[in-house]
Amino acid sequence: MGARHLRLPERFVMPVRKVAMLTAGGIAPCLSSAVGGLIERYTETAPEVEIIGYLDGYAGLLTGNSLPVTAEVREGAHLLHHFGGSPLGNSRVKLTNVADCVKRGLVKEGQDPLHVAAEQLTKDGVDVLHTIGGDDTNTTAADLAAYLHENGYELQVVGLPKTIDNDVVPIRQTLGAWTAAEQGAIFAKNIIGEHTSNPRMLIVHEVMGRHCGWLTAETARRYHAWVGEQAYVPGIGNSQQRWDVHGVYVPESHIDIAAEGARLRATMDEIGCVNIFLSEGAGVADVVAEMEAAGDEVPRDPFGHVMLDKVNPGAWFAKQFAAAIGAEKVMVQKSGYFARSAAANDEDLALIKRCTDFAVDAALRGESGVVGEDEEAGDELRAIEFPRIRGAKAFDPQVEWFQALLRDIGQH
Repeated sequence: MGARHLRLPERFVMPVRKVAMLTAGGIAPCLSSAVGGLIERYTETAPEVEIIGYLDGYAGLLTGNSLPVTAEVREGAHLLHHFGGSPLGNSRVKLTNVADCVKRGLVKEGQDPLHVAAEQLTKDGVDVLHTIGGDDTNTTAADLAAYLHENGYELQVVGLPKTIDNDVVPIRQTLGAWTAAEQGAIFAKNIIGEHTSNPRMLIVHEVMGRHCGWLTAETARRYHAWVGEQAYVPGIGNSQQRWDVHGVYVPESHIDIAAEGARLRATMDEIGCVNIFLSEGAGVADVVAEMEAAGDEVPRDPFGHVMLDKVNPGAWFAKQFAAAIGAEKVMVQKSGYFARSAAANDEDLALIKRCTDFAVDAALRGESGVVGEDEEAGDELRAIEFPRIRGAKAFDPQVEWFQALLRDIGQH
């Protein structure tokens, strides 16, 4: 058994008296619902367990900023399923990035954030910590779980996998990703109407996805399906081809701008517009290389990730494609904040309930890990061992549904 997997023999399982929750990283269409689901499940199965929520993610844990889940909150927990965002607030804090924690005033000079977090949990009398977040949140939870175990703090950490990118290994489907794709397709229905605003119009729909193209691909698939379901008026410029997506680009596939430019130039010449779905992580290495060659500093977050909103890959690719296809006007629209802020849809609500119910039951059994459908164990829903959790799971662009989409739009 790995040091970070804190599942204890049954005879050593301690009673759970108090649990804490936190949400961290970027928001996703599952956080409010996951918080509500945990509260509902504890109230249903172990109403005597006290619950608190740390505010603003690990920042709240380090500073001891929390609020109690009162009887009134428990009674209204079901209402959280109707909202996006997080009632607890989020932040991006890496507990092993000591310098950043000191700089932000979360710990004092000379303090170890992991030790500060462990002491705060002990001070608050917490038996179980539920972390709701993506790969960064849960790898940070893994660091914390390991520290707790190795230093005699026998406290359980049970995570839930939140990320719209759907890129956590080995989890088949992360919470919020289906909703984000659905909302991205809704976003596209409106922005692609802009193809009528100017002759030779290029529209780039930039979709979130640092390393993984799943969200871009699924968003494009859902939008393309909607286009195919509509009725059009022939002879007046209202055609399926003008409304459709003409190119989909993901980080896992090389973008041959010259070849794609030639293909899309023919589309532009024929119908007077081109609509592209681009993953924000597609070709970032090229953008970074160009910035570094020019002597520009590449902005990075506390986890070392390139800050994509400042690098702006969508604008970079729009410039390349605009020149290649002879666009007269270019529009880059980003659906990320629109999509990730939504309330969970029915698909996600069902998955969230399964996972929150399991997370509570696992905590009461004395298990730790990240709850999800384990792709390396036949998609079994289980508390996956922390050392096996990592980010940047690649999307497979050869899957049949994506290849079918590319065939439909003439992209090879």
